[in-house]
Amino acid sequence: MSSFDHKAFLKSLTTRPGVYQMYDEAGKLLYVGKAKNLRNRVGSYFRASGLTDKTVALVNRIAEIQVTVTSTEVDALLLEHNLIKTHQPPYNILLKDDKSYPYIYMSGDTFPRISLHRGAQRKKGRYFGPYPSAGAVRESLHLMQKVFKVRQCEDSYFRNRSRPCLQYQIDRCTAPCVDLVSEEEYAAQVESTSLFLKGKSQQLMVRLADDMEKAAAELEYEKAAVYRDQLAQLQQVQASQGIEGVQGDLDIMAAAVSAGRACVQVLFVRGARVLGSKTYYPPLKLEETPARVLEAFLPQYYLNGSRAVPAEVIVNDLPEDAETLAEALTVQAERKVKLRSRVRDARARWLRLAVQTAETNLQSHLADRQTVLSRLENLQETLRLPELPERMECFDISHSSGEATVASCVVFDQNGPRKSDYRKYNIEGITGGDDYAAMQQALERRFKRLKSGEGAQPDILFIDGGKGQVTQAMSVLQDLQIAGVEVIGVAKGVTRKAGFETLIDGGTGREWQLPGDSPALHLIQQVRDEAHRFAITGHRARRDKNRQRSLLEDIPGVGAKRRRELLRHFGSAQGVVNANVEELQKIAGISATMAQQIYDHLHGNPGH
Repeated sequence: MSSFDHKAFLKSLTTRPGVYQMYDEAGKLLYVGKAKNLRNRVGSYFRASGLTDKTVALVNRIAEIQVTVTSTEVDALLLEHNLIKTHQPPYNILLKDDKSYPYIYMSGDTFPRISLHRGAQRKKGRYFGPYPSAGAVRESLHLMQKVFKVRQCEDSYFRNRSRPCLQYQIDRCTAPCVDLVSEEEYAAQVESTSLFLKGKSQQLMVRLADDMEKAAAELEYEKAAVYRDQLAQLQQVQASQGIEGVQGDLDIMAAAVSAGRACVQVLFVRGARVLGSKTYYPPLKLEETPARVLEAFLPQYYLNGSRAVPAEVIVNDLPEDAETLAEALTVQAERKVKLRSRVRDARARWLRLAVQTAETNLQSHLADRQTVLSRLENLQETLRLPELPERMECFDISHSSGEATVASCVVFDQNGPRKSDYRKYNIEGITGGDDYAAMQQALERRFKRLKSGEGAQPDILFIDGGKGQVTQAMSVLQDLQIAGVEVIGVAKGVTRKAGFETLIDGGTGREWQLPGDSPALHLIQQVRDEAHRFAITGHRARRDKNRQRSLLEDIPGVGAKRRRELLRHFGSAQGVVNANVEELQKIAGISATMAQQIYDHLHGNPGH
């Protein structure tokens, strides 16, 4: 622990809300945090146990703590945000995003212009957005040209026209520059544009339908045709982008954390349309959860004043101080802002999409060649290898109480996962639940093939397990006389949490732990997690197949062909169990009598 006298400091520390700043011996600011109760929060860093390695590393550097008392938790949140923004402390999660978001700007002229806008919103007129990218703005502007024909030319160009430009010729503008459209007609198109950009498409389509019928009734068929075309185009947009019944603007944020890295995916929804998304990779110095990442991310994202706060923010994991965050966002937006994670229907589908995107992007980020190479270099240094490892393999075992045991082998090279070389091994002939025997069988099958000339030899062999599994690996390699493979066991620590893994050197038996922020550890975690995922996938597939077969195999009169037809029709053995007699009769080759026999067998009624 550090030389900082935390006991004396905590004795006099207030229990009121506020902000604390941690400094090292050189006076460098290490970390800024907020607290509902300063004494309790700061005291939690000095517990005798339960701290992550990364937190211990921070605490060991503390030489001084300064606090600022605030009136409310919201004030503490705002002060924390300002201090983080100003000082960029190394142990805080930092959002590095200086680029302002683009808007669509509608000028306040007699014949308003719509255009892309970035920066301060000082000009007279209306602003719609923000949009996730300039590309999203241009796509919307292109649609506006086709549907509503509101001008997009520069004011200087507009004022100096003596005849219509090309945009008029291709039916993308009504040429207000040379008075080919009245102020009243142009204003109607501007109002339609405004309604669409506000997300009020349903209201707009009702109005266009009314205008179309009115024009047709008055025999103004050309005008009616214009309204008809606009209505058709808006219906097409609504069908492809919108969700019926969803109102208002919202942002959806999903955080994913893996192998010491984080990804936050932001989905922009404006007026029931998903305008796009943006991905962030905030660096982690401490062990964090998705909720903790979002807790740090949200204030930095919204409270800098450069982007509008929507009426609703949906997250995949609600931060601990969600109420305080919502109150701070409400103050920033000057209207009620909801922060929630439990949603239904369209919002739930969007949230699932954001979560899947965050997880996919994070895995891609982790697999990025530069990331892998930097981690490989650190791993080479950590294991004192003579050369950069070119091939790593990891074995894991998965089963359910000994049932359907499967071993997985995943392969990583200098480009990341090498999925074409992944292998699954169905383990047979062992006592159920004997992980040592399962590991031995899988390794023997893998390395016997290597001895016969199949496949490449790994530089490093990771074993997901403790001393027993590592001993099995060393024994197999020795029996087969395979040399030059570094064997490393990856055992879960006492807490079984990521970041506390114990590494075991198969050659020397040495056990040690790497720091939580070690790139080498992050690479080992990534390889181990992939082996675990692949093993579980294989085990579940094998278990489900066995259970389907066992449920249907013993039915009198049902052979392989009928079993296949039943499974094809109902999708699974459970689907067959859930079917009634009438549904079973619909299968080709199954009579009413046979259907009743199948039903009785599956429902324990052999006497019928």
